[in-house]
Amino acid sequence: MDNELKRTLGVSDAVVVGLGAMVGAGIFAALAPAARAAGGGLLAALAVAALVAYCNAWSSARLAARYPASGGTYVYGRERLGPFWGYLAGWGFVVGKTASCAAMALTVGAYVWPGRQHAVAVAAVVALTAAGYGGVQKSARIARLIVAAVLAVLAGVVVVCLTSGAADPAALAGGEWGAAGLLQGAGLLFFAFAGYARITTLGEEVRDPARTIPRAVPLALGIALLVYAAVAVAALSVLGSDGLAASAAPLADAVRAAGWPGLSPVVRAGAALAALGSLLALVLGVSRTALAMARDGHLPRALAAVHPRHQVPHHAELAVGAVVAVLAATADLRGAIGFSSFGVLVYYAIANASAWTLGSAVKDRAVAAVGLSGCVVLACALPLASAVSGAAVLAVGALVYAVRRGGLRPRTGH
Repeated sequence: MDNELKRTLGVSDAVVVGLGAMVGAGIFAALAPAARAAGGGLLAALAVAALVAYCNAWSSARLAARYPASGGTYVYGRERLGPFWGYLAGWGFVVGKTASCAAMALTVGAYVWPGRQHAVAVAAVVALTAAGYGGVQKSARIARLIVAAVLAVLAGVVVVCLTSGAADPAALAGGEWGAAGLLQGAGLLFFAFAGYARITTLGEEVRDPARTIPRAVPLALGIALLVYAAVAVAALSVLGSDGLAASAAPLADAVRAAGWPGLSPVVRAGAALAALGSLLALVLGVSRTALAMARDGHLPRALAAVHPRHQVPHHAELAVGAVVAVLAATADLRGAIGFSSFGVLVYYAIANASAWTLGSAVKDRAVAAVGLSGCVVLACALPLASAVSGAAVLAVGALVYAVRRGGLRPRTGH
């Protein structure tokens, strides 16, 4: 078929794409709000988020090996649960992650040039869309450079904080916390793990997907967990849970508290790079899900076109880039995308429900059940505004689906 993508990504490429999405979307942004919610239970909240993420990763990897096509849970829900559930997952992903793309672009602008953040954000979107147009291998190479630089910055933060005289091991267990706050913190931190979905949404471009995806997903998730845990321990050791919760730029504040204020600009540069990596991975994921939905007629079929030479969904990438650029130029969505975490949890709830239907071993079904229940619990534990806005986005999608289905039914009578 002339609208199929070429399989060029290996295990290391897929891991890098997943890491780029996770590290950029998470560690620089999620620690402070999670600390405000979880208090002294921040590390426990991180463990809960990681457990749910692991279950989701296991289920997603099994499904991706069975259905190695672009679209991720949109495809899995459609094939295992029915067209509506696949559509709902795809709708939530495309709408929520398009807003997340704009938010990441604005984050880049805020770190690079605060006075001109909208202009920088649009320039970042244009540059990364152009990079994606050149082929998924080119995007993977860019992601590899970004991930390497960001991990180097985070390693510096960990070493500086843990070896400073300001580090206090007692701060790791300090502060009060309760079950509700812990679960809310876990729900916020879960967003930081959700980037491995980019690996499954690129399933049609992965070599030997039955082997590559089940290896790449847990590997990316495991590396991200180790990085997050090390950074969280380092930041807590010098700021404490209260200081971390009150910080607008926790890692920059952490190196200052450790006695290295000169490293603050380096940390800010690392944050900008991390946001760029997340934006790159998000554009890849949204465009591939849009491609899959366009193939089924849920989005304009022109978005299903694949470039004959570059082997990318170029119409979908250009459309996503254009929408994100307009949003980044005209709005500040960083404070208005709370529904994204809710949508991600619903997305993975559908993935786990799909994995349950595979009828595999008891262990696989148990993992799917834990992942499904975990997603539901964490979604319900999110701040009320996030849950309401997320549910509203999904309700609009369901209404659109119902109207389309009604319009497509053959008329009876006169």
